[in-house]
Amino acid sequence: MDISLSSVLSQIMLGLNNGAFYALLSLGLAVIFGMLNVVNFAHGAFYMLGAFVALIGLDYLPRLLGSEAFGLGFWPALVVAPVLVGLIGVAVEKTMLRRLYQVDHLYGLLLTFGLALIFEGVFTNYFNVAGEPYGGKPPILDGAVNLGFMFFPRYRLFSIALSLAVCLAVWFVIERTRLGSYLRAGTENPDVARAFGIDVPMLRSLTYFLGVALAGLAGVVAAPIYSVSPKMGADLIIVVFAVVVIGGMGSIMGAILTGLALGLIEGTVKVFYPPLANTVIFIVMALVLLWRPTGLFGKEI
Repeated sequence: MDISLSSVLSQIMLGLNNGAFYALLSLGLAVIFGMLNVVNFAHGAFYMLGAFVALIGLDYLPRLLGSEAFGLGFWPALVVAPVLVGLIGVAVEKTMLRRLYQVDHLYGLLLTFGLALIFEGVFTNYFNVAGEPYGGKPPILDGAVNLGFMFFPRYRLFSIALSLAVCLAVWFVIERTRLGSYLRAGTENPDVARAFGIDVPMLRSLTYFLGVALAGLAGVVAAPIYSVSPKMGADLIIVVFAVVVIGGMGSIMGAILTGLALGLIEGTVKVFYPPLANTVIFIVMALVLLWRPTGLFGKEI
């Protein structure tokens, strides 16, 4: 097999793009489990909601209101979609999940799995299952950048930079700020936190808001690259769960580093043996769990 260096580097760059995306999407899942001990199986559905907020705001809202002036462009969608998805998540947390914090994790998983099916079913009734293109990519992000060994799409470079910046910002807030210490205290020892006057229910709602808002942001970032479809979350959630399990359930930095690493591994494997690319993540997961059941960055029980 004659494999050139440029083809290897090209696939590595595409793998880095996928890895940054895995990191952003799995980060929200890790935040929710690490802080709330909830296995949020609806994470893929919130990711799908973020993409649809961008699509509806761009294409459907102007038609409904009869003016292009009411359209939601890409840059506003980067803010509006995560906030809107986060508010939906807060409603879910306050009305449903809050009742399950003191029981087995299985109940939270079953609840969020049911919610994922409901969201997917509702959107399937009104939108094309095959997917619809999102045409709101800003002109400034059109075209490609010459990296020497390939012309890499400018939007994909932007998505890598944005994903990494958001991941590092979230890690810093949770691990290095007073708000992050309050969040950790409110979930690790809520009784002591309440004794110090911390509003634990509010912190739990804020944590779930942050986690699902990250999924909504990932949906907006993905919209110009992939078709916006009711099934897009279901197609990706298993891979994201694998990333979180390998990194260690609840580990913020584990989700970030593992997402990046697995994207690079996936891209490299595509060069040498493409049929293995779709399963290499699960092979890595099996090997890691055999060696370290808590994941690479998980805490030993």
